[in-house]
Amino acid sequence: MPTHDVTNQPPPLVDYDVYAADTALREGVARYATPKRLGEIDAELSVLGRAAGSAEAQRWGEQANTSEPQLRTHDRYGHRIDEVEFHPAWHQLLDRAVSAGLTGDAWNRMNGHLRRAAGFMVWSQAEYGHGCPVSMTHAAVPALQADPALAAQWVPLLTSRSYDPGLRAPGDKRGALAGMGMTEKQGGSDVRANTTAAVPLAADGEYALTGHKWFCSAPMSDVFLVLAQAPGGLTCFVLPRVLPDGTRNAFRIQRLKDKLGNRSNASSEVEFDGTTWAQRLGPEGRGVPTIIEMVAATRMDCVLGSTSLMRQALAQASHHAAHRSAFGGPLLEKPLMRNVLADLSLESEAATVTALRLAAAFDSATPEERDFRRLAVAVSKYWITKRCPAVAAEALECLGGNGYVEESGMPRLFRESPLNSVWEGSGSVNALDVVRVLTREPQVVDAFLAELRLAEGADPHFDAALKELLTELADQEGLEARARRTVERLALLLQASLLLRHAPAAVADAFCVSRLGRDWGTTFGTLPARLDLGAIVDRSRPVIS
Repeated sequence: MPTHDVTNQPPPLVDYDVYAADTALREGVARYATPKRLGEIDAELSVLGRAAGSAEAQRWGEQANTSEPQLRTHDRYGHRIDEVEFHPAWHQLLDRAVSAGLTGDAWNRMNGHLRRAAGFMVWSQAEYGHGCPVSMTHAAVPALQADPALAAQWVPLLTSRSYDPGLRAPGDKRGALAGMGMTEKQGGSDVRANTTAAVPLAADGEYALTGHKWFCSAPMSDVFLVLAQAPGGLTCFVLPRVLPDGTRNAFRIQRLKDKLGNRSNASSEVEFDGTTWAQRLGPEGRGVPTIIEMVAATRMDCVLGSTSLMRQALAQASHHAAHRSAFGGPLLEKPLMRNVLADLSLESEAATVTALRLAAAFDSATPEERDFRRLAVAVSKYWITKRCPAVAAEALECLGGNGYVEESGMPRLFRESPLNSVWEGSGSVNALDVVRVLTREPQVVDAFLAELRLAEGADPHFDAALKELLTELADQEGLEARARRTVERLALLLQASLLLRHAPAAVADAFCVSRLGRDWGTTFGTLPARLDLGAIVDRSRPVIS
């Protein structure tokens, strides 16, 4: 028998336009888009935003994560097949991502990286796990340009808007996905310690591989970029799952990883048994320089992914607070809750403006922009991915016990939140990459500092922090030991510079006072009470019409 009516529970955050509800994202797209293209871009992103906010997409995300991928090494007759089976929801999510151009549009459209970055941030809010093959496919394109023949074979398939799952010969497919195999048991991030061997075959550029990849992404992809030791040193190879004649390559999936989060996505260990056929991409011994363009693009997607996760966590928290009453009134009107939500909002908007600035840099061909993004991607990947778990945890807590329950969706966001800080170079790897740039590439440092200086004179906290940074950079003794501290300062100054130039005064002032002026505690919700916290929260909260 019923005991009471359900009251004081927020309605689901569903059937809304994820893009239209994100003011900082819309403003950033307008800032960098070619004016004649802005209407077209806005329209496309709104279509994707409504899809991402739909009940259907949210159901797909839940289904793809609760019905996890299953490895089938053999068929019923004992034949080795090495296939991974996914819930139909996984294919629905991937189909929408591919058809929206998230795998290929960056490379063949005006404002392509901007369009694609905004779209990736919007659509990832429906479900993040399928972003792995989306990201790998997008990122493989610049690496493949090292070989015109291989690029001609694979790039049209990888940039297609047709999602065509299943293992078949490349010539029989309307579209293809790409994966990556770099890390091995004994080396991890130190890929130069890889032991997978590549033996040249009779045909020029063809090799047989033998070895084990400890972490191979998206194993049901059509083609992989892998590293192996050729006679001339560590080399990059293109390895298809199915050979041109329709037979399957020797690609033995040993097991799927049992991960903290990212449960919808199959990550695997694979064996190459000496008959695994691959084609060389780039010269022997130049494996890392060849694949580095792919790494740069996937690191950029780590920034986008963490920004997307933070935005969705904030949206859920502020939506809950707007519809939940406690202690005599709506949570949103309580001064302490406003402080927490405003603090989370600063983190989310700072990540958003940074991600879009990076996307604009990828769209530019000038040497200055290439130099800027060389350092800015590594700095932003380190910092934004580090902030994501803290934001997800605090946002979850805003829902109280409801946020700790799986049905809220917040636990999935929380489990996903550390991922991007680990993948594509963990925090220390990125920090050491920054150190290499700071000590070896002065023109890159100059391009980055030029971006910071665009905000000089706008805020005293910013000016003081910039002066401290320049003093620190001048002293390179012990730079490796303090690398994380230096990267954190670089990241905060970049975010502050962008907010001072592009965000409302309430947002920029609060960010500079707290993050640079150190008028801030050690947890979220410790902003100075004198700030215009209500304006910050109102700007970030998704309002459903």
